Amino acid sequence: MMTEVTIRQGRESDVEAVWQLVYELAAYERAPEEVITSPEIFRRDGFGKHPLFSILIAERATEVVGMALCYVRYSTWKGPVLFLEDLVVRESERGKGIGDRLFRAVLKQMVDSGYHGMVWQVLDWNEPAIRFYNRYGATMKKGWENMTITADQARAALTA
Repeated sequence: MMTEVTIRQGRESDVEAVWQLVYELAAYERAPEEVITSPEIFRRDGFGKHPLFSILIAERATEVVGMALCYVRYSTWKGPVLFLEDLVVRESERGKGIGDRLFRAVLKQMVDSGYHGMVWQVLDWNEPAIRFYNRYGATMKKGWENMTITADQARAALTA
């Protein structure tokens, strides 16, 4: 019999396992070289004086098997909105309902906090993730493209 998975708030002691899940996701998304964070950065930014994010953990016995990392963003049109940065379930644990439990816990956190909604991003080729989110009635926003700028690009623009 398999041990039950529990969902709980993340703790500082989870940082190493969370970072491993982030790296696993980056490898799945074919971009492991783009990960520049570290466990130390996660510890500082998530568990320091002014936490920048919160984490929900899926745990079996004492093993972290999944996580959802969120933070609040502010919409000038809607007010506070939860941003789901990543929802990751260890590859060996996928298909067991863990992602569903994590996502439902994030939805509950969003509703209980009084946020207008939640937004997140999905790569257009990630069909399993798109099917997963479509089961909840989520919609992909058409007509909006993600724009990014790195710190190096910003420094170059500021000195041009």
